[in-house]
Amino acid sequence: MDTTTTLLVIAVVAAGLLAVAVGLLVRLVRARRTLRRAGLPTGPRWVFWGAVAYLLLPTDALPDPVYLDDIGVLLLALRSLRAARPLPRGTTEP
Repeated sequence: MDTTTTLLVIAVVAAGLLAVAVGLLVRLVRARRTLRRAGLPTGPRWVFWGAVAYLLLPTDALPDPVYLDDIGVLLLALRSLRAARPLPRGTTEP
């Protein structure tokens, strides 16, 4: 393989991983909005905003062409939203 082909393969893989990360970010935002509309708690706010910030900030645990760490953080945030339980009647979320 020559250098151009290698760079093209890396670019395609990075674009695919970025698309997955952005898709998960959209799912995270939609899930949070749906839970809030239904009156369910959305868990600690820092989980949601931390996941969004981790995806957008340039400092990552792994270099940016490898979005696997971003995808993992977004999946953990989605999982924490799905684990939300209904609030007792008459109480509101802080």
